[in-house]
Amino acid sequence: MKKIDPVVLKETKYIALWTLIFSALLQSVFLVIGKWDYTVLLGNLLTGIAVVANFFAMAIGVVKAVEKEEKEAKQTLKLSSSLRFLALGLIVLVGALLDCFNLWTVLIPLLFPRAAILIRPLWDKKRGQEEVEHEE
Repeated sequence: MKKIDPVVLKETKYIALWTLIFSALLQSVFLVIGKWDYTVLLGNLLTGIAVVANFFAMAIGVVKAVEKEEKEAKQTLKLSSSLRFLALGLIVLVGALLDCFNLWTVLIPLLFPRAAILIRPLWDKKRGQEEVEHEE
């Protein structure tokens, strides 16, 4: 078995951390508005796990594509993207069709990785300042 690239693990952990933070906020909102029940938790878990797995699969696909010739790399990325999109679509469909999942908490976590990526520059800037202050 091939060893997983440390950058893939680091970035996946980052996405997982923010997915967990955003999931806790989502659960809190449902608690505050009095709409929380087990379906809220199950929907959030279903899609939260799926988006982290999707990000991990994407990162693995990129690493594999980088090792190939350009034409083959494009095909690899296209296939990876299509399969991941299909898998997420099926997960959302299951979440929408089964009553044990809250539809909002199935859909909203799809945005969590994008939000985590958008705030990454702020996160890195803050961490960079902390490291400089710590060294002084």
